[in-house]
Amino acid sequence: MQGRPHPLGATWTGLGVNFALFSAHATKVELCLFDASGKTELERIELPEYTNEVFHGFLPDARPGTIYAYRVYGPYAPEEGHRFNPNKLLLDPYALSHVGDLKWNPALFGYTIGDEAEDLSFDERDSAPFMPKCRVVDPAFTWGNDRRLRIPWERTLIYETHVKGITKRHPLVPEELRGTYAGLGSREVIQHIKSLGVTSVELLPIHFFLNDDYLLQKNLLNYWGYNTLGFFAPSRRYARTPDFAFAEFKEMVARLHDAGLEVIMDVVYNHTAEGNEKGPTLSFKGIDNASYYRLLPDQKRYYINDTGTGNTVNLSHARVLQMVTDSLRYWVNEMHVDGFRFDLGTILAREPHGFDDQSAFLKACMQDPVLADVKLIAEPWDIGPGGYQVGNFAPGWAEWNDKYRDTVRAFWVGEEGKVADLSKRLAGSADLFDHNGRKPWGSVNFLAAHDGFTLNDLVSYNEKHNEANGEENRDGHSHNYSYNYGAEGPTDDPEINETRERQIRNMLGTLYLSQGTPMLLAGDEFGRTQQGNNNAYCQDNEISWLDWEYGEKGERLIAFTQRLAKLRQRFPILRRGRFLSGDFHEASGSKALSWWKPSGEEMEPADWDDPNTKCFARMLDGRAQESGGIRVAAHDETILTILNAHHEAVEFILPEAPDGEAWVRLLDTNIVGDEEDEEPVFSIGETYTVTGRSLLLFRLQTRRTARPHHPGRPAE
Repeated sequence: MQGRPHPLGATWTGLGVNFALFSAHATKVELCLFDASGKTELERIELPEYTNEVFHGFLPDARPGTIYAYRVYGPYAPEEGHRFNPNKLLLDPYALSHVGDLKWNPALFGYTIGDEAEDLSFDERDSAPFMPKCRVVDPAFTWGNDRRLRIPWERTLIYETHVKGITKRHPLVPEELRGTYAGLGSREVIQHIKSLGVTSVELLPIHFFLNDDYLLQKNLLNYWGYNTLGFFAPSRRYARTPDFAFAEFKEMVARLHDAGLEVIMDVVYNHTAEGNEKGPTLSFKGIDNASYYRLLPDQKRYYINDTGTGNTVNLSHARVLQMVTDSLRYWVNEMHVDGFRFDLGTILAREPHGFDDQSAFLKACMQDPVLADVKLIAEPWDIGPGGYQVGNFAPGWAEWNDKYRDTVRAFWVGEEGKVADLSKRLAGSADLFDHNGRKPWGSVNFLAAHDGFTLNDLVSYNEKHNEANGEENRDGHSHNYSYNYGAEGPTDDPEINETRERQIRNMLGTLYLSQGTPMLLAGDEFGRTQQGNNNAYCQDNEISWLDWEYGEKGERLIAFTQRLAKLRQRFPILRRGRFLSGDFHEASGSKALSWWKPSGEEMEPADWDDPNTKCFARMLDGRAQESGGIRVAAHDETILTILNAHHEAVEFILPEAPDGEAWVRLLDTNIVGDEEDEEPVFSIGETYTVTGRSLLLFRLQTRRTARPHHPGRPAE
C-alpha cells in the first residue's frame, strides 16, 4: 500500500505501520524487515510511492516490535556529494527505538578501506550483520497528572549530571538500578539534588549514540555521549531492559517532575557519528549525503568541519531543519522534557555566510508554539569562522557564559586586573546580554562543567592529568586558571587542604550570589575529583562516576551549598528578572547596585583600573527596587557581598546606611560551621577584618540588639 509521506519515520496507526523516508536524490528505497533478534533479514519491500521527496509505504500487518532498516539506491558519486550504496543497511533517522549494537567492521564503510582510490572506491560487502536495527514502538504511556513544570527562569538553578555517573557508585540506590534512568529517578538521589536548591536537572546526551572505534581499540568508551546517530531514541545503555529504554526514560521524567525537578537534555544536532568522507555509512550519509551535511561548495567530496568532529549537519536544508525541530517537539510532547542545552549551538544558527541571529533554526524555534515555551540553552561557540558568539543569540535563549567561568576562576586564583570584569559577571553580564529585551537569566553562570576540571580539581592541580585517555596528555585544555596551593593532587597537609576547601566555598558562594542562572556540576557540592583529568569524555569508570563516600569534607561542603541555596531563595534581589542599575534612585535616596572599596567609599574609575585591587564589595539595595514608580518586590532586602582575593586579611569599613540600621553577617567562608549564624550585628561604618581569600555576605536590618562579643572578626 502507498501509505502517506507524513509523518516521517515508522508510525503505528493501530491498523498497521506507515513508513516514510526523506531523500531528495535517491532513486529507490527498500524497507528491510528482520526477525525479533534483528539478526536475520526476512524480507525486502520497495517503498511504492515517492511524494515531495519522501519515499513511503504502508504495511497493514506490521505491529509495534517490528524490526526494520533501509537500503537506499542512487548514484555513488562522492565528488558530486552523493554516497548511495544499497549494500549498506541504514538506520531510520526518525527511529524511536533500536535493537542490537553496532559492531565495527570494514563492511560498515561505503568505500573499500585500503583501496588506492580511498573514499572514491565502492564497497559491495553487506553491512547488515554489524548494524543495529530500528524497532517500531507504541508510544502510549500512562503519564497520569504529569506535566511540564514551567519553572520561571528567575528561579532556575541547573544541575548538570550524567545518567550513569550520578548513581553508578551510590550506596543507597539498589545495585540493579545503578547507572540507569530508574536510578536517577530514585528517592535518595532526588532528595539530594533538591536539597541544593536545584530546579532543573541537565542530562548529558541520552540520544542514541555510538562508541568510537578508536576508543574501543584502547579499551575505552564514549562516556559523555557526544556522538549521536539517532535523534528520536533514548540510549539503550541506561535502561534496565534495553528494548524498553523509551518507557524507562519517561518513568524517570515523571519521577523527577513529581519532585518538582525539570529535565533538560543536552542535545547534539551539530554533527553525527558518521564522520567525514572516510567515516562509515550508517544512516544519513547513505540516505542523502548532499542534503544532510554541509559540503565544500567547490569540492563536494569533502565535508565542512565547523564542529571538529568530521562533519556538520546542514540546517540550511528545509528537511534537515524539519528533522531537528521534529525531534525537539517529540521530546517535549511525547517525553515531557522541559528544555534543551544545544552542544556547539553556534552551528545550529550558522548559515552558509556564517552565524546569523536570524537563522532559519532560530526563527523556527521562536515561532514554534511548542519550542518557544521550553528552556533553550546554547553553547554559543564552535571552531568555525566567527564561531564565538556569547551574548549574541536571539531573544528567548539562554547561553553558557564561559566569560563568567574564566573571570571567577581568575579572580579567586589571584590574577591582577580582574575586578572590573568580575563586577560585570556578578551583575548578570549586562555587557553581553542587556539588549533586545534579554534578561539576566540569559547568562548561564558556571564554574565547572562536564568538559574541564571539577571544582575540587581546580584547586588541587596546576596541570591537567589526562594520561588515562591514551593521548599522552595532549588532549584537553591547558589553560584552566587552576592552582594546587603547594602540592599537585591530594595531600595530607592541613593548611593546603584548608585553603583549597575555602577556595571551593568562595567560588560556590560567588556562583549562588551572582545575578543570572547558576549551573552546578554534579559532585562539586561535595568535592568530587576526576584525579586531575579535565577531558574525561572516554572514562566510563571511577574517574567519572560520582563517589558518594565523600567523608567529612564532603559533608561540610554539602552543608555550605545547602546554606547558599537557602540564601538565594531568601533574597529575591539575587534573582531579579531585570538588570540592576547603578543610577541614583531619588525616592529612596539609594542605588539598586553599587560597588564599594575597603575604605567604606564607593569605587571610582581609578579603582577599577588598579591591577592591585583584589578586595571589593557589591551592595544590592532593596530600597531602590522599583520599576516605573511601582515597588516590584516589597520584601527585597539590602545585602552586601564582600570578595577578597588577597592572600592577606583586609580591614573593610562597612558602608554607611540610615540611622538605626546595622549589618548582620550571614556568611563568612573563613568560618567553618557558621552556616546558620546570623549574628553578630555590626555597626554601620565599623571595620571588619576580612580574612585573606574569603567571601562574606551581610544584610541590613533595623538595629534591635547590641553587637555581642565575637573575638577576632571585627577589627579592634
